[in-house]
Amino acid sequence: MDYDIKDINLAGKGRLRIEWAGMSMPVLRGIQERFEKEKPLNGVRVSACLHVTTETAGLVKTLKAGGAEVVVCASNPLSTQDDVAASLVADDEVPVFAIKGEDHQTYYAHILSALKHRPHLTMDDGADLVGALHFIALQK
Repeated sequence: MDYDIKDINLAGKGRLRIEWAGMSMPVLRGIQERFEKEKPLNGVRVSACLHVTTETAGLVKTLKAGGAEVVVCASNPLSTQDDVAASLVADDEVPVFAIKGEDHQTYYAHILSALKHRPHLTMDDGADLVGALHFIALQK
């Protein structure tokens, strides 16, 4: 699995924080339980350019429980929680491309990594994935 995060050794701390945040999201937990049984997203590729936080991790885990193949990149490098990114990679086998404070070049390389997933669906906080798709299409 390809990914680019700060430090995989932060996963333990991230796991605990994701679990703690999940206790405040009972509706999402209920959806996740339903998705685990029904697999309504089986085979759907999703690229998500979102704030990489504990709350987003709950969403990503829910999509994956539903059968989706999810890749995550940061929509805002300043909001990235490196321990959460590490947990998604280590514990949930989700390719994550996000490092808190990443530079401009790395940020756009991460967006391209998410697009290499060839998503059926995008989740995009800031329209950077969609913008990159348009630029790629215009170059062809």
